[in-house]
Amino acid sequence: MNNFKVSAQETTNKAILKFEVNQFITKHQSFEFNNIDDAKPSPLAQQLFYLPFVKKVYMSSNFIAVERYDIVEWSDVQNEVAEQIEAYLNDGGVVIEETHAPKKIPVTVYAESTPNPSVIKFVANKKIVTALFEFTSIDEAKLSPLATQLFHFPFVKSVFIDENYVSITKNDMAEWQDITVELREFIRSYIENGKEIVLPNAAETLKKSTNQIDSKFEKLDDTSKQIVNILEEYVKPAVASDGGNIQFISYDADSKNVSVMLQGACSGCPSSTYTLKSGIENMLKEMLPGKVEMVEAING
Repeated sequence: MNNFKVSAQETTNKAILKFEVNQFITKHQSFEFNNIDDAKPSPLAQQLFYLPFVKKVYMSSNFIAVERYDIVEWSDVQNEVAEQIEAYLNDGGVVIEETHAPKKIPVTVYAESTPNPSVIKFVANKKIVTALFEFTSIDEAKLSPLATQLFHFPFVKSVFIDENYVSITKNDMAEWQDITVELREFIRSYIENGKEIVLPNAAETLKKSTNQIDSKFEKLDDTSKQIVNILEEYVKPAVASDGGNIQFISYDADSKNVSVMLQGACSGCPSSTYTLKSGIENMLKEMLPGKVEMVEAING
């Protein structure tokens, strides 16, 4: 059963609205259509052009961007358009005709070292997932065909997948200089052939969809919300660039303790304890005076 969800997102151009989908709708390809004739490869784009205010349609990965004529404001029609796209996708409607879709999309992947000597980050020039995923065994990896394949390499210990990269933790049995090229080429070829990275229902199943995350956030107390916002704004971008993630677990108002989970390259990293104490703990104490005493981490 299809379970597509569509949400409208503003862009810097007021005439263009982005309709984000919770699953990938093109195989890492991008398409731009200027009118209904131009849109023959895409039955979905053609349907959108029947709306009198649609000027241009752009599709890529997990979103559809629509440019409007000035005859309407987005605030008046955006919900209707989002519902129309969602209904079309859930009815099994075709996004791009197979005959128009090139079989292979040129993909580049480069390997980047991380502060954790056991982890290397493989970065693609395409968005590959809409949520982050961590798998520490082949049994856990059932929701990700890519991670399952990677666990067939005897030296792969865990797999962490975020927006446009895969972080791999290796066993001590292998040295990076012997396996990096093989892994990089495997990941590049896998993406280039348009194979499924994670199953369409993976984010929902693991409670990582945008709606589920937002719902969980709304249930938090005010201090916990402040902590989450600080982590999102100041900490996550830095740890993501190192191939990892930090996730808020809980806040205890009595002990003033914050628990977080370290994932990807941050999990088990020799420098992560120092970063946690000297960086994150001090930042939270400074930004939330009197509310935080200690930050403790569990490895993902």
